Amino acid sequence: MGCCCFGLLMMAAVSVQAQTKSWTADNGNGTFTNPLFYDEFSDPDILRVGDDYYLAGTTMHTVPGLVILHSKDLVNWENMAYCFDRFDFPEDRFALKNHEEIYGQGIWAPCIRYANGQFYVFSNVNGKGLQCYTAKDIKGPWTHHNMQGNIYDLGVLFDDDGKIYAIHGYGTVKCTELKADMSGPVEGTERVIIPEGNGVGEGHHMYKIDGMYYLISTDYMPNGRTLCSRSKSIWGPYETRVIQADETYGYHAASLTQVPRGTKYRIGEDGTKFALGPLDKDATACSNAHQGGIVQYKDGSWWALFMQDFHSIGRTVCLMPMTWEDGWPMVGLKGNLGRAPRTWFKPGAASPSATEGTAIAPSHDSQTTEDPAWGVRAPYDRNETFDGKQLGRVWQWNHNPDDKLWSLKKGRLRIQAQPAEQLMWARNTLTQRVIGPKSVATVELYVNGMKDGDVCGLGNINVPCSWIGIVKNGNSLTLRCFEQLTNDTVTVPIGLPDGKICLRMVGDYDNDQAQYAYSTDGVNYQTLGRMMPLSYQLISFQGSRHALFSFNTKGKQGGYAEFDNFTVEEPCADRSQNIPYGKTIRIINKATGRPAIALKHGLLHDSHAGDKSELTRFKVINCGQGKVMLQCADGRYMRICGNGLPGDVRFTTDAKEAEQFLWQDFLDHDFMLLSLRNHRYLGKSPTTGSSYSMDYTGPDPARRNGAVLVWEE
Repeated sequence: MGCCCFGLLMMAAVSVQAQTKSWTADNGNGTFTNPLFYDEFSDPDILRVGDDYYLAGTTMHTVPGLVILHSKDLVNWENMAYCFDRFDFPEDRFALKNHEEIYGQGIWAPCIRYANGQFYVFSNVNGKGLQCYTAKDIKGPWTHHNMQGNIYDLGVLFDDDGKIYAIHGYGTVKCTELKADMSGPVEGTERVIIPEGNGVGEGHHMYKIDGMYYLISTDYMPNGRTLCSRSKSIWGPYETRVIQADETYGYHAASLTQVPRGTKYRIGEDGTKFALGPLDKDATACSNAHQGGIVQYKDGSWWALFMQDFHSIGRTVCLMPMTWEDGWPMVGLKGNLGRAPRTWFKPGAASPSATEGTAIAPSHDSQTTEDPAWGVRAPYDRNETFDGKQLGRVWQWNHNPDDKLWSLKKGRLRIQAQPAEQLMWARNTLTQRVIGPKSVATVELYVNGMKDGDVCGLGNINVPCSWIGIVKNGNSLTLRCFEQLTNDTVTVPIGLPDGKICLRMVGDYDNDQAQYAYSTDGVNYQTLGRMMPLSYQLISFQGSRHALFSFNTKGKQGGYAEFDNFTVEEPCADRSQNIPYGKTIRIINKATGRPAIALKHGLLHDSHAGDKSELTRFKVINCGQGKVMLQCADGRYMRICGNGLPGDVRFTTDAKEAEQFLWQDFLDHDFMLLSLRNHRYLGKSPTTGSSYSMDYTGPDPARRNGAVLVWEE
């Protein structure tokens, strides 16, 4: 299987030396598979400086804030910096004090630029206006400029004449000149450059390319799509074209957290006001790839880095090749514009096209522009022993912490318990994003420092939240699992003579579910509570997050909890066996459940369910770089005749005529086959009765339009 069985994951022991392999998009063969990160990274903006690439993203209410990643190849990334360690505003809401909070607010939608010998990161803080952070070195130190003004979700352009422009607004798009010293907007310069009624949305990214102004925007009404507006002047007039739509990579919109209409909802209220919204697996909605930046790679090819909603993971980033057509930067490949492959050749591993400005399929002797010193890597080390003097870069606090009430001491993280009714109000809660598609997070908890009323443990800080942990009442300890969605509590008595317990969260995030477990010996785990449904939500605008917490429910300063050996196991991170090279497989159409059959008549059709005859068996031949040929058990090779007409998938005995496909790995044995000639996919209509063709633009959100296949050995 491409991923381990969920049940086996639940009970498997994870040692301190658990596997360290983490998801990376790099397949190690010159290709990559989206998403770039299988954890949350919202509102990406991309910048190239020389041969280095920098990606800035939203951090909302968590600190350190405004994350910046660095890459040499656009596929492998490292965490390079945060623009600030904590919010430097004095209000209680930035520190989660006195029932004030900035959930779903904070700082978001950054724009990263380089000019005048320094880096600039622009972003908005709710209630504080436009903010800018500048640094000579990408690693910092960063200087904060509070520019104020009602400018948000913006793109910034440093024009050739030295002027600086901010593009902002939804529907009605405005342009405002900024002062060079970052003290604020230039008074009286705001003008409408694209009036309402042109279908343009928000999340603007402005570029000047060969003298032309290009504005990349995203729209979500009535469904998500990406647009480009272009003009010879920054002030317009602009013409607009859709450059990407409907690319979901086979992921439907998630069930969103909802509260009843008319309800005055506050973070932290119990589950009686929560519901999970309706789930339409056929809906694209706004979950498709959208909002992000574009960049020219050093070999001349162009790429988009857009975010996409990946269910309870939250929003993450996909890397998409681009093709210039008639002066427009279109997402996708010639013959299939507007869509983009899930698996494609890495920038630099493919030959650039001088005429089309896009990456095309490389030959075996193509030259690479990859940096040989820049290998396969993940942005973060998620495992933490707490032995160092500082926390790992993957960790973020939920709002500003009280630095006097937490410490790294004798190889453990110590968190003092401060008064809070429940997890969402608990200060000094340390978080890191969950990683998909499946993962197991385990932590050791030491409870001898707890006092009456203290609660501590491992949680999922989201809306709604949940947790598993230890509760102390008087001198007695109990083990508790709490689920805010239903306001349900499961409590069992427990004895901890050595003051230690191991807590675990097992997540199947592609399927939006998770369950807690615990162990008193670190080997044998028992589940507690139900298999919980998870959601994405637009209340705090975040996906699921692991949380280490300690708070006191009796309104007083409590004792402390200590945490050690936080580990994350990712059973799907190793994808080296996901393509069944050299194996003989059956190809099942996911839409119909029927196996493909190589008819003697010469066409690829479908057979009856359960057919295991010779003509339903295909050998997968490795052609290098993720490319494959398919050979029927009777010796014939699959080939493509024509350019998309029904019935054009045929067979030949000559291997030189065989089609080479780029295998698209969708995990768990789901896959697609991409033609390197017309950049379309093999598929068969589940309703018309026609044979297989090579004319599918991509998967539908439910993976049942006939283009997504399943292999079985």
